[in-house]
Amino acid sequence: VYPVFESFDISPVQRLRPKPLRKTAFIVDVNLGKLARGLRMLGFDAAYDNRLGDRELVDIATREKRIVLTRDRRLLFRKAITHGFWVRAVDADAQVREVLTRLDLYDQVRPLQRCMDCNGRIEPVAREDVWSRLEPLTRRYYSEFFRCSSCDKIYWSGSHVTHMTGVIRQLLEQ
Repeated sequence: VYPVFESFDISPVQRLRPKPLRKTAFIVDVNLGKLARGLRMLGFDAAYDNRLGDRELVDIATREKRIVLTRDRRLLFRKAITHGFWVRAVDADAQVREVLTRLDLYDQVRPLQRCMDCNGRIEPVAREDVWSRLEPLTRRYYSEFFRCSSCDKIYWSGSHVTHMTGVIRQLLEQ
């Protein structure tokens, strides 16, 4: 499991390339559902299903080359897991900050790009395509809509977006 050594500050060191070669994708253990939602809100691919057992979680991690995030250290002892992180924080916001800091992910944050429910990608959709599913007041006040490519949930920039951007701003404070 990387890294197996103590943390140390490497900020003065020059990076060889501006970003990692691989895409960052996580699989989040059953006891970290709020962490999964927080990572999704920030645009990270964070697979999560609270029905998965350890065996299924490890299978998905190896098959899809995902980083395992867990509070169960024994899970990380499995030889099949090549990349994992033991989350120490208990509070969900602190967990998100811990993962961002420890794995140096601040440059990869792309907020509001993933469905917080299912992890699917959120894409723009024509108003006409979702018109029949909208409430009357939503039809009246909003014209730009988005849809999850996996679960078909509809999104728009309602009053909740102001709250979410505040939460995002707090999470990204270093």
